[in-house]
Amino acid sequence: MKREDKNQLIETLTEQLQAAKYLYITDISDMNSENTSKLRRLCFKREVELIVVKNALLQKAMEKSGKDFGPLYDVLKGHTSIMIAEQGNVPAKLIKEFRKTSDKPKLKGAYVEEMAFVGDNQLDALIAIKTKNELIADVILALNSPARNVISALQSGGQKLSGVIKTLSERPA
Repeated sequence: MKREDKNQLIETLTEQLQAAKYLYITDISDMNSENTSKLRRLCFKREVELIVVKNALLQKAMEKSGKDFGPLYDVLKGHTSIMIAEQGNVPAKLIKEFRKTSDKPKLKGAYVEEMAFVGDNQLDALIAIKTKNELIADVILALNSPARNVISALQSGGQKLSGVIKTLSERPA
């Protein structure tokens, strides 16, 4: 590969890494063409971009991106592919689902919400990560629940009080 081509590829990768909030580094080596095609189709369906990259070029792009990918440099060995997604846990769920029928892809590491996760043993933790919108909904629900209880108590208390007053007013003197 010519130096100009490498530089262009590094620039393209750098732009993708700068825009990506969620990056998964995986190993899909030794997968046959049928399984690789299935994985690519599944990634396309779930809006996950799957890119096979050379480790040296990926590391240069990571260094140029301005993000702290430092903890992930150690996993850039052997065959490497990256998954870029708009939602944090979608690639993790995709990997887990795909591994029901195959032993690959293996998770080398992930960069999610400015945090690095290293190792395949982090897959379950990554699946459990909630998106920003899910967290906001949980907070709103938690804040809304006590207010509903207070309003409900006031409404039921008001009905009881009006019932007592009505009963007393209807009593003969």
